[in-house]
Amino acid sequence: MHYLPAVCLVFLQFGCTSVPTFEQRVHTADRLAAAHGWRSFQVPANEFQLVAYASPALASADHLTIYIEGDGLAWQRRDKVSDDPTPVEPVALGMALNQGQGPAVYLARPCQYSQSDNAACRPSTWTRGRFSVQVVEAMNQAVERLKARYRARTLTLVGYSGGGAIALLIAARRDDVAKVVTVAGTLDHRAWTDLHHFTPLHDSLNPVDAWQQLERIPQLHLVGGADANMSLPIAQSYIRRFPAGRVPLLKVVPGFDHSCCWVRDWPSIYAADALGAGAD
Repeated sequence: MHYLPAVCLVFLQFGCTSVPTFEQRVHTADRLAAAHGWRSFQVPANEFQLVAYASPALASADHLTIYIEGDGLAWQRRDKVSDDPTPVEPVALGMALNQGQGPAVYLARPCQYSQSDNAACRPSTWTRGRFSVQVVEAMNQAVERLKARYRARTLTLVGYSGGGAIALLIAARRDDVAKVVTVAGTLDHRAWTDLHHFTPLHDSLNPVDAWQQLERIPQLHLVGGADANMSLPIAQSYIRRFPAGRVPLLKVVPGFDHSCCWVRDWPSIYAADALGAGAD
C-alpha cells in the first residue's frame, strides 16, 4: 500500500531500479525528526518493539494526537516481498511534525525501523497479515503505553494509508478516542484488493466489518482526488455501511494523490478541519 513517490510510484513499480537501504530509510526519518527537535524511542508492545518519535520537551498532554504510519515498503516489486517494511517516505511522520498546534506523537508499524529487534517479524506481518489480530493488538498496546507515558485522558488517532485501517481497528477497541482521521486510508481492504486485482489480505481484520463499534466515534476520512491507489470508491464502500445520521465525514481533496501533498499542506488541513481535541 505504500507507493514510492519520489523514487517510483509503487505497489510496486516495475522497473524501479534502486530502493534505499534500511539504514538510509532510518536516517531519513531520524534526520527529518531531528530538524524539528524530535527523537525516536522504543515502545514495547506484545511480541514487538515498536518505534515512536516525539519531542523530548513533551512531558504530558490531556489530549494527545497519535499519527500512525502507512504500510511502508511492503513490496519491492509486485512479485517480490520486501525484506523490511521501513518506509522510504515516512508520510505520517511528516504530518505529525507539521501539525503545528497541540501535542503529537508518531508511531511506526511493527517491524518498521526496528526489524532486528523483533523476533516476531516475518513477511506476513507486513503483507497479508498487516491488519491481523496480532498486529492490531500490539498497536493498541503501544497506544495505551503512549497514553500512559504522556498522562493523556483522550486521543485523536490519525492514520495514513494502511495506518488508517490500524487507527480504526484500534478505535473500535477503545473508549478514549475522541476522533479518528484517516488520510488516503485503507478503509475497506477487500474493496482495495478487488479493485487492483491484488492478493486478498486473508489474515487481516477489515475496518468495514467494525462499523458498529465505530459509529459512535467522530471520524474524518480524507481522500485525494487524484489518488489512483486508495481511490474514492474504496472509502465509499466503508461509508455505505453506516446508517443515516451516523455517516462519517468524507472529504475529497482535489489534486492530491496517495502521497502528494499531505505533508506539505497538513498545517492548513489540520486547522481548516478542526482536528484538535473534541472537534466533531
